[in-house]
Amino acid sequence: MSLDYQSASDGELVTLSLAGQQPAFAEIMRRHRAAVFRLIRSHIGDADEALDLTQETFVAAWRALRRFDPARSLLTWLCAIAINKCRDWGRKRAVRRFFSLAAPIEDARHVPEAQPEVDTAAADRQELARVTTAIANLPAPLKEVLILRTIESLSQAETAETLGVSAKTVETRLYRARAKLADMLATSE
Repeated sequence: MSLDYQSASDGELVTLSLAGQQPAFAEIMRRHRAAVFRLIRSHIGDADEALDLTQETFVAAWRALRRFDPARSLLTWLCAIAINKCRDWGRKRAVRRFFSLAAPIEDARHVPEAQPEVDTAAADRQELARVTTAIANLPAPLKEVLILRTIESLSQAETAETLGVSAKTVETRLYRARAKLADMLATSE
């Protein structure tokens, strides 16, 4: 008899995954990979890196599955892992940037300049890139709340739980994030 993983709840899938049913975890990934990818891509602003971090998020979730609290939302738990992966990525990137500046100036002459993506065919893609970049440049606490509330449509309570802050903090950060994003977009026109 074959199990219908698609109709199982997230909690049942976690239990089946812990029992060694690999298709159950595959179903968890199928259900939540798009949301996790969007969250990460919005957070870091790079689709290629977001793919890698999405994979790392699910690997970390698999390893920590025994610590999952079934009373919580699985998506919220995965989002918390994804945000931690984004924070780690940001710290690693800052360290790499620091050490790249320490290279001799002669080496810099041989490094090709990064070419910005050019998409003249669609103005909406340019606007999307502009907004994505602005979001990626927001301070982490503001960026995380903005992404979870507006892009991932988590409730204020779910966002607070994911980030480990109060609901009032989420409300305040969301207000500040929207104001700062509006300022950034107005000055980049």
